[in-house]
Amino acid sequence: MTLRAAVQMDPMDGINIAGDSSFALMLKALERGHILYHYDVRGLTWEAGRLTTPAHPVLEVKRVKGDHYRFGDPVTLDLGRDVDVVLMRQDPPFDLGYLTGTWLLERIRDKTLVVNDPVSVRNAPEKVFVLDFPQFMPPTMVTRDLNAVKDFHARHGALVIKPLHGNGGKAVFRIDEAGTNLGALVELFGQVWPEPFMVQQFLPSVSEGDKRIVLIDGEVAGAINRKAGEGEFRANLAVGGYAEAAALTPREEEICAALAPALRERGLIFVGIDVIGGEWLTEINVTSPTGIVAIDKFNNSDTVGMIWDAIERRVG
Repeated sequence: MTLRAAVQMDPMDGINIAGDSSFALMLKALERGHILYHYDVRGLTWEAGRLTTPAHPVLEVKRVKGDHYRFGDPVTLDLGRDVDVVLMRQDPPFDLGYLTGTWLLERIRDKTLVVNDPVSVRNAPEKVFVLDFPQFMPPTMVTRDLNAVKDFHARHGALVIKPLHGNGGKAVFRIDEAGTNLGALVELFGQVWPEPFMVQQFLPSVSEGDKRIVLIDGEVAGAINRKAGEGEFRANLAVGGYAEAAALTPREEEICAALAPALRERGLIFVGIDVIGGEWLTEINVTSPTGIVAIDKFNNSDTVGMIWDAIERRVG
């Protein structure tokens, strides 16, 4: 089966070809003989029931730094007629621009497969969707209220405070048991972000790792364990963490089994969940999940191929 696929993502010049999941998906698409286009979400135009965008045919991608892609002459794509699948892969922030992209793509989902489903991406962002599974989460609060945070701190001790729509470990803070700078930090969050923020009990077991588990159409494809770098408690690779091979614990298998029906129902084909210490679910990543390159490196697997298998089944 030859698919026509359009990839909605950030400019190709700035990506890290060694670990970028979108780049890996593009490599596999061309390897399978699919026809590929690249476009920027800011180019979307809706008029009279049609959603179009300027796009470049992707003629070649290769793991050669500085010479990793080759585009054809620009074309105008009708995303409801000219392609079989759209991969929504631009990086967060999850802001009004991101939301608008989902509203526009929603209008073609009866004609073109969008991965992940734009309605579910909009309605199930990372730190909100996870609230549907409190039985697997550490003590958690979503608030803007300083008094509520102080009460939570008094009951649970050391805390982690993070933006509700953040990504990559950015602006994630640890507050110690003494509550040092708690008031100032809550004040800062309230000034920088209009939405509430997330407060969770600090889990010392994060020193054992923050596991990224990738699920494809609800099935476990693989995992890596991310550990914090020197002087850090955040294990995100984007802030200096490092990865190691990992297997699932019985608790993690239970978490994945509980999530699977909800992921399939919502059309969330490519999902990455984060589990701390082998037992605590903290995020369900649906906007632009990562980690598949590292998983395939450690496990000698083909997670990227599994994603395309799932897409081909859906289109077929």
